[in-house]
Amino acid sequence: MKKIMLFTLALLVGLSLAACGGDEGSQTGSGEPFDGFIKVGFILIGSKTDGGFSQAHANGIDELEAYFAGLVKTMAVENVDDQNRQDIRSAAENMIDAGCRVIIGCSYGYMETMAELADEYPDVDFLHFSGSMMNDTNFDNFFGAMEEPRYLAGIVAGMMTKSNKIGYVAAYPYTEVQIGINAFALGVQSVNPSAEVNVVYINTWYDPEKEKSAAQALLAQGCDVLEQHCDTAGPIIAAQEAGAYAIGYNLDKPDSAPKAYLTAPVWDHGAYYIDVVKKILDGSFSPESYYGNMASGYVDLAPLSDLVPSEVKAKVDEAKAQIISGELAPFSGEILFADGSVLCEEGQTLTRGDIWDINSVIKGVNATE
Repeated sequence: MKKIMLFTLALLVGLSLAACGGDEGSQTGSGEPFDGFIKVGFILIGSKTDGGFSQAHANGIDELEAYFAGLVKTMAVENVDDQNRQDIRSAAENMIDAGCRVIIGCSYGYMETMAELADEYPDVDFLHFSGSMMNDTNFDNFFGAMEEPRYLAGIVAGMMTKSNKIGYVAAYPYTEVQIGINAFALGVQSVNPSAEVNVVYINTWYDPEKEKSAAQALLAQGCDVLEQHCDTAGPIIAAQEAGAYAIGYNLDKPDSAPKAYLTAPVWDHGAYYIDVVKKILDGSFSPESYYGNMASGYVDLAPLSDLVPSEVKAKVDEAKAQIISGELAPFSGEILFADGSVLCEEGQTLTRGDIWDINSVIKGVNATE
């Protein structure tokens, strides 16, 4: 059945190209010809096998190629520092020179350089993971409502902690990270109001040593469940070495530390890549600032491991169904920041815009840099 669907897709694309004048080649959404297939280039902050963030994107790349079965070819440049604008530019321009007509930057720090490149290369479509910049023609950003699975992960942590101290290894004290911390803490508080969430910022997205050492510091403070917003499995491994539990991020990786791993908020980047490349192929792509959620399948909570008791699984399943149906929104009802100011009022549900204005942590969270 899948082969038939792929053949049908290929046939439809072929007919579409013929209708447009097959001798002149097909076109991307930006109008740039390509000869029989489209090349898509990816810029990754880590390696394809980092066990976390970049590997999740790499899995999406594989899904994209498999789905289109020869109509789409991909390239990727790994380990591109998102603080080095010249390296970002070189990675993108080298792939453009190699024929890529779509460039996807997979880290927040690529945003400003990609915005410049979009102006300089109007016939190339640029897609940027996270961040906020876009234009009306060939530059878009995409992200997901990770606050939803983060909230569910908080339920797991809140029900499984014995010390009522939960650790969180976080990249930077900025909005994307603080949204996740707060949503996680709200999940914890929904089942265990006595628990506190202790956060250590490491001020980097990707540093296996810093990630593990921050986890070890939290474990030394008495935290017996860890969560993370960083790129590798370092915190999960540290938890296993200390006889504690851990919740990962980006990938379902139960084999990374089977005596500690509980679950992970995860991405299905392939779902987005396939959808947006379809639009580019048929000429319907336009920047929209995509924000996928659990209902769309772009974000999810990975299956709970066998370490998680049945009553915890039941509670998570109940909350997940409510989130998908729209009955439950993590950022709703009275929520106070740590300094006592109001984030959300009783009877209110924060909009996407409200959520992305968050710039601090909520009551019940202790954060240090």
